[in-house]
Amino acid sequence: MRPESPLDFDAETMRQMGYRVVDALVDYWQSLPARPLGKRPPREALERLLNEPTPQQPQSFEAVLDEFLQKVLPNIVKVDHPRYFAFVPAPNEYVGVLADFISAGMNVFVGTWMVGAGATQVERVVIRWLCDWFGMPASAGGLFVSGGSVANLVCLAAARQQYPDALARGKVYYSDQTHSCVARAWRILGLREEQLCVLPADENFQIPLGALAEQIRRDRDAGWTPFCVVANAGTTNTGAVDPLNALADLCEAEGLWLHADGAYGAAAILTEEGQQRLQGIHRLHSLAVDPHKWLYQPMMAGCAIVREFEHLRTAFRILPPYLQDKERGAAGVDLCDYGVELSRNFRALKLWMSLKTHGVEAFRQAMEWNLHLARVAEQTIRNLPDWEIISPATMGILAFRYEPPRLRPEQVDALNRALVDAMLNDGFALVSSTVLRGRVALRMCTLNPRATEADVRETVRRLNEFAASYPLGEMTT
Repeated sequence: MRPESPLDFDAETMRQMGYRVVDALVDYWQSLPARPLGKRPPREALERLLNEPTPQQPQSFEAVLDEFLQKVLPNIVKVDHPRYFAFVPAPNEYVGVLADFISAGMNVFVGTWMVGAGATQVERVVIRWLCDWFGMPASAGGLFVSGGSVANLVCLAAARQQYPDALARGKVYYSDQTHSCVARAWRILGLREEQLCVLPADENFQIPLGALAEQIRRDRDAGWTPFCVVANAGTTNTGAVDPLNALADLCEAEGLWLHADGAYGAAAILTEEGQQRLQGIHRLHSLAVDPHKWLYQPMMAGCAIVREFEHLRTAFRILPPYLQDKERGAAGVDLCDYGVELSRNFRALKLWMSLKTHGVEAFRQAMEWNLHLARVAEQTIRNLPDWEIISPATMGILAFRYEPPRLRPEQVDALNRALVDAMLNDGFALVSSTVLRGRVALRMCTLNPRATEADVRETVRRLNEFAASYPLGEMTT
């Protein structure tokens, strides 16, 4: 007989543990709108609360779960909260949660066809759906990764591999509105600082086409090898989308790879606004997308998509002796050959199950609602004195600023930063700040499908109340 593992439970105990988890999740979801967003306690407080030696003796699962619910959960700012309007929210949906439960529970491996053929094919199907949304050709493909940072890294590695001189004399181009993960990716890929050309964005927070073309010309004359332009398909700061068609024309004429970071914004292709702003997305060489953002999936779900799927294999495939068995037998696709991971979990399952359960129209409607909420926020702020719209509602993001005329610019910056802290301490809702045109601005990103117009208006009302009650007298001295 098989010896009983010290890590096993009997079937009934396993069911009861699972029921407790599902009950906790359902209670959490149903009560979330009434909950505060969470706290950002000092490090010392959490060390006192949670630090302990490695457990030597068993505890009941119920006690451990309760400890999480009572000690950990209240000290997390909940990025899936309907009134979390900071950064880029991560509102998940329940089918995706259950899919992750299944994937983790069955520990599905999706690295090789030999071991994970069925799961691999599901991933390929979901990637094909995405490629179809973006108008990519039959040669296009990709894979699921942890998120936008790795998706950009994978795509840019494919770009670098196509240009033999990239490491020595290559030059890449992007605007100052581009996510920091792009600069990090180029650093990992071996490019030096002088090979990264960061152009100041124009008045619409887009990459300036004339300045880009002129910089490419000057770099060629100086002996550099321009090889890649990184566009934005929805910036984190303002939701701006670079002119993809015009960039594709330029890159085609110059022989450059055109990549776009669409981590949050590319999924808006399902909406009317997204289709208008993302024109030309079908002409990209590569694209990063994050289904755990605007497709409402649980973390971690990013996608690296390339126009020619085999470019990924060229960049990443290495065959060590211990993987030789995967090369024999039934032919398939080994996704470990197309990215940085060998051990890969079944990230695609959640989006596959979500789209099949709800249908794509439900996602479109949810996204249209998100866009509507951003417009509601903009109109509400425009009706208030001393508030300025820095960038109008674009792809679900609004940038604005409280600017009473009696304060100097640096005092206004300090006040807007203070409003973020005031909202976090209040716990009702959260916005975040950034810097646009050299000045601090606030941002609202309305990507949660469970947020309401009342949530948006009350968030703005509280912001205005905190701003009006701030001790301005101290700042005018």
